Amino acid sequence: MLLLAALQMNRPAPSRPEPPAWAARMRRLTDYLTADCLGGPRPWKFAWVINFQKAGTFVFLGLLMWWYENTSTVAWIYLAMHGSYGIAWLVKDASFPDPAWQQRITIAGGINAFAGVLGWYWVFGWLLISGHAGGDWPLPDGAWFALCVSLCLIGTVIMIAADAQKYYTLKLRPGLITDGLFRHVRHPNYTGEMMIYGSFALMVWHWLPVLVLAWVWLGVFAVNIVCKEASLSRHPGWQDYRARTGLLLPKLF
Repeated sequence: MLLLAALQMNRPAPSRPEPPAWAARMRRLTDYLTADCLGGPRPWKFAWVINFQKAGTFVFLGLLMWWYENTSTVAWIYLAMHGSYGIAWLVKDASFPDPAWQQRITIAGGINAFAGVLGWYWVFGWLLISGHAGGDWPLPDGAWFALCVSLCLIGTVIMIAADAQKYYTLKLRPGLITDGLFRHVRHPNYTGEMMIYGSFALMVWHWLPVLVLAWVWLGVFAVNIVCKEASLSRHPGWQDYRARTGLLLPKLF
């Protein structure tokens, strides 16, 4: 028994799975730019910067409508979609805040987070309300609006439900979440987010939102997902769970 105990004590601890080198480098760069840039005081949480943008969206879009004297139907619909999503995010954050956003960040990090990603979402509304975009949709107006609103609503439900399930499940039982919204899709919260911002880009119907989303989805979402997959792979049952689920959409076969 003593010999067995000694062997167990000397056994090396299992190594933590590491993400691919490219993803790890991208994650370190993003973390530095948005959290640690230039060092110095850390006066605010990451969540405060995000919530400022979310809370300000309704007001910002309303001011754009006033400034450009645009009270068209499409402007009101976009205000309802993007502005209400921001309010829904605030309700979510107040109810089950994401631990990842609670870290303190530097002043330059907060500015980078807003200027590099969050602020660009406001450009979507400016393009539409100022008259630089919209109006040339591939379907009749009513059908296109219905498509965009439906994507926004369904995406918001998926994102909030997935975040709520993850938050409360991990409080009670750490490890893999393999039921509920995670039964067929490994990252449903990202699926919901992509549906939401995809609906905004479709409503605006301009090349610039496509570029912004390409940067966010490939440079931020994809990196986060790859790193998360590496972290989840340490849990028992991962290989089976991965084989029967899809990354962002359910597997059909």
